[in-house]
Amino acid sequence: MDFVDMGKRIRQKRVAKGMTQEELAEKSDLSAVYIGMLERGKRTPSLDTFVLIADVLEVTADELLCGTLKKGCQVRLAAYEEKLASLSPEEVKRFYNVMDAVLGMDQ
Repeated sequence: MDFVDMGKRIRQKRVAKGMTQEELAEKSDLSAVYIGMLERGKRTPSLDTFVLIADVLEVTADELLCGTLKKGCQVRLAAYEEKLASLSPEEVKRFYNVMDAVLGMDQ
């Protein structure tokens, strides 16, 4: 686990929300100094602190750990692809119809 990269992602998400280190610290009941150390990769948060920061920043854990949901989506899409290969043509068609409806795509 690269805590320097995770710290950079915490900072990116904080800045994207327009928050200062002090505001994040206040909302998460931590010190601004501690937030700064996390963002520089100098400290490793406990699991509880990590979840709290993700909640305050309104991001998922994988956004902070992996940096992007795209990686998580790629893993999930690969699992879907594997599952689709085992379905009958009728089941595949139903799957596509449901996905088209959910995503608002024309068929």
